[in-house]
Amino acid sequence: MKLAISAILVASAAAFAPSQSKNGASSLSMVNELELGATEPLGVFDPLGWMSTQPENFERRRAVERKHGRIAMAAVVGCIVHNNHIVFDGFISPSENLKFSDIPTGIDGLFSVPTAGLAQIIAFVGFVELAWLPASQYDGDYGIGYFGGDIFNPEEKARKLNAEINNGRAAMMGIIGNMVAEKITGQTMYEQYAAGHFNPFNDGEGALFN
Repeated sequence: MKLAISAILVASAAAFAPSQSKNGASSLSMVNELELGATEPLGVFDPLGWMSTQPENFERRRAVERKHGRIAMAAVVGCIVHNNHIVFDGFISPSENLKFSDIPTGIDGLFSVPTAGLAQIIAFVGFVELAWLPASQYDGDYGIGYFGGDIFNPEEKARKLNAEINNGRAAMMGIIGNMVAEKITGQTMYEQYAAGHFNPFNDGEGALFN
């Protein structure tokens, strides 16, 4: 768990930095990728100096950042929805008499999903990754959704894409923070809020954990 979280943090931070890449111009209609993501208050965030030492890898790292951000945004929304006990009706596994409402909230709920359900999730993700929205398409513009057509002028599109990148960055930190807080406190997001337990380093009543 700790290794996975560390790997995600390193990959996310590495992808933040723009650089002088020949392939920097995105196919997103007159929006330059090199100008995206360098917003206030941090501006250009390149703690490892990769924008000068490894400029040729910028395009792939930006694609990784964008994809992880999109996944993290979906994860945060899903976490909030599930922690508010909004679930599908019916059974996730009729053969095991297991309802959707029986799946616990929080990250540990993943381990309550039947093996066949996890296999279906992995198969669907593989289909999306390889065929529908291929990871090899670095610009992230798949011609669908809100950014599917040229509906914005370049300045407006750049503003929207900056919002996506920054919201994705916040979501990556948010979902990682939520998972870490669950493991430190032993409480899910819902349980922490219900108990007024907003500091993960105490017991919810003012006493610090040992």
